[in-house]
Amino acid sequence: MGRGDGRGRLVSTDDADDTGTRILHVDMDAFYAAVEVLDDPSLAGLPLIIGAPDGRSVVSSASYEARRYGVRAAMPVGQAMRLCPSARIVPPHFDRYQAVSREVMAIFESITPLVEPLSVDEAFLDVLGVRRLWGSPGAIARLVRERVQAEVGISCSVGVAATKHVAKMASTMAKPDGMLIVPAAATLDFLGPRSVRAMWGVGPKASDALEARGIRTIGDIRQTPQATLDRAVGAALGARIAELARGEDSRAVETERIEKSIGHEETFDIDVSDREFLRAELLRLADRVAVRLRRAEWECATVAIKIRFDDFTTVTRSQTLTEPTSVGQRIGEAAQSLYENIDRRDPVRLVGVRAEKLRPAGGGAFALWDDDEHWRKVEGALDDARARFGNATITRARHVGRGAGRGSPQHPKAHGVD
Repeated sequence: MGRGDGRGRLVSTDDADDTGTRILHVDMDAFYAAVEVLDDPSLAGLPLIIGAPDGRSVVSSASYEARRYGVRAAMPVGQAMRLCPSARIVPPHFDRYQAVSREVMAIFESITPLVEPLSVDEAFLDVLGVRRLWGSPGAIARLVRERVQAEVGISCSVGVAATKHVAKMASTMAKPDGMLIVPAAATLDFLGPRSVRAMWGVGPKASDALEARGIRTIGDIRQTPQATLDRAVGAALGARIAELARGEDSRAVETERIEKSIGHEETFDIDVSDREFLRAELLRLADRVAVRLRRAEWECATVAIKIRFDDFTTVTRSQTLTEPTSVGQRIGEAAQSLYENIDRRDPVRLVGVRAEKLRPAGGGAFALWDDDEHWRKVEGALDDARARFGNATITRARHVGRGAGRGSPQHPKAHGVD
C-alpha cells in the first residue's frame, strides 16, 4: 500500500492490461498544497503545512515534502512544526480550492457524463460508454492525467479497475502523480496481500478489531468465517467487507450526489470551561448550519455534535428529531441538549454541529400546526437581511461583542458537505 508521504507507490506501465475495467478514481495530489504552489511557484519543493499560523489550529493538508516528516491532516499545527521545523505554514484559501476543483471537474465531464465527485479533489468516472471516443480505460486515464496537468497545472493519480472499491485503493497506491491499473481478472490477486487498513470504508477502530483477531490482510478476511467477522465489526460491516474482499462491489457511479451532511466546527484560542459560552457557540454554529440548509433547500432529520476536550479526546453525540427541520433555533436546542448530556466537564478545545440525514425541504407530512413557525419567520427575515447587507452584519444579540478573550474562536473551520 502506498503511504501518505508517497513512499512505496505502485504504478502501471503505459501498455498495462486494462481488460474488464470501467471505473476510474481520480485523486488530486496534495491538492491544497498544489494549488498554493500553483499560485506561488516559489513554494515548489518546500515542506508546506496548510493551516492557520497558530499552534492550536489543525493541519488542513500538507505537501509531500512535509508528509515525509510525519505531518498529516488533522494534526495540531504545533505538533506538525515539531516534526518538521523547516515547514512553511500557508493559510488555507478555500474559495480558491473550490475554483480549481471546478476546473478539474469540468475536464472530467468533458470526457464522460458519468462523473461522481467525492470531494473537491477526487471523483469517480465511469468510462465504459466513451471508449469509442477516447480509447480503452487505461488510455482515458492517461488522457485525464495529461489534461489536468496541461490545463490546470497540477498533478493527479488515477486508479483503474472493474469496481469503485478497487479503483480507489489503486489510486491511493499510485500517489503521487501515478496511475495503477487492475484488470478484472487480477482483482483477487491484487486485493489478497493488502492490509485491511487499505480497504475503503474500514476505519482505524474496525481495523484494530480485525487485527486483534489475527485478520491482517484482505486475503485473511476471505479465509475468516462470517460469524467471526460479524463479532469483530458488527453484522453490517462484516457482511460488507466480506463482499469487498471477494472483489464484489456493485456500486455504480452516481452523477447526482446526494448531500449526506452539513456541518461547522470551531477551534478556540484558549480551552473553554464556561458552559454557557459553549452553549452559545453551539447555537451560533447551528445557525450557520441552518443557513446552508435553507440555501440548498434541505432539511435535516438528525443533529450531531462533536466536542474535543483539552486532552484531544473527542466525543460525538447525535439525536433524531421528531420532524426534519432547517431552523437554526431547533438545531441549536438539540445540540445544546446533546452537550448537556455529556458527563465530562473538562475544558473544551473544539465544538462542532452537524446536520445529518438530509432530505428535500417540505417533503414531510402536513401538520395541523407548526412548532417552528415563529422561528421560521424570524430566520427567514434574517436570510433576507443577509442577502441585502451581507453575512457579517447580521447575528444574534447574544453573539455581539465577542472579542478576543478566553473563548474567542480562532479560525472557523467550516466543513462542507461530506
